[in-house]
Amino acid sequence: MLLGSQLRRLREARNITREAAGYSIRASESKISRMELGRVSFKTRDVEDLLTLYGITDEQERASLLSLAREANVAGWWHSYSDVLPSWFPTYVGLEGAASLIRVYEVQFIHGLLQTEAYARAVVRRGMKGASEADVEKRVALRLERQKHLADPGGPEFHVVLDEASLRRPYGDRQVMRGQLQHLIDISERPNVRLQVMPFGFGGHSGESGAFTILSFTESDLTDVVYLEQLTSALYLDKREDVAQYEKALKELQQDSPGPDESRDLLRGLLQLS
Repeated sequence: MLLGSQLRRLREARNITREAAGYSIRASESKISRMELGRVSFKTRDVEDLLTLYGITDEQERASLLSLAREANVAGWWHSYSDVLPSWFPTYVGLEGAASLIRVYEVQFIHGLLQTEAYARAVVRRGMKGASEADVEKRVALRLERQKHLADPGGPEFHVVLDEASLRRPYGDRQVMRGQLQHLIDISERPNVRLQVMPFGFGGHSGESGAFTILSFTESDLTDVVYLEQLTSALYLDKREDVAQYEKALKELQQDSPGPDESRDLLRGLLQLS
């Protein structure tokens, strides 16, 4: 995505159309579009030809961008789990790992970055009915691996609003749910985690369209991405007007929900009742 955005910036600076750029590398306009969105791999020759077309002659700048192209083609650690993942999810894992700020509204269950191992296993078993125990364990292992990024000293800011429904819907037995609630209380104390609960008592709210995730990146060239998961696919929205609507909805959810301290008290109350 970073390389694609830089190529788009260079192309637009020269007022070169996608069609003309595609012609220069023997490809279509849609191929250029996919390259600029970071949706396809990069051939070194294509990047070299595009840089020449865009008038980039400085050897250091060319070398930097070509190095970025080589890095972009290296498979991420999560690709070893691709056999147990839906086709659209590895893209999300890559974006999540690159994000500096992750903002979430969750309804159905606790977000994957906050799940205990036992709770994650219960969720995966429910979602992968008929799967072998080995495949279930591999999916759980991926979820735990993703969580390491959140715990890293340089990990992302994580702002999450959990609907109360996600806290009350049981996955696993009573012990699993008690462990999960305690884990949420503990993890909410981390400096990079802001956890809020949207209580039933509030009534209707701006999250009526369902769960969503907004991913933001340190690189100024990268736009925010909204991730929407569906039953058989997922949507990745990066148009500014679309992102703005979801940012507005999340801001309202944060304003309408109790703050982190009050939400932590709500979690403690649920733990006592469980």
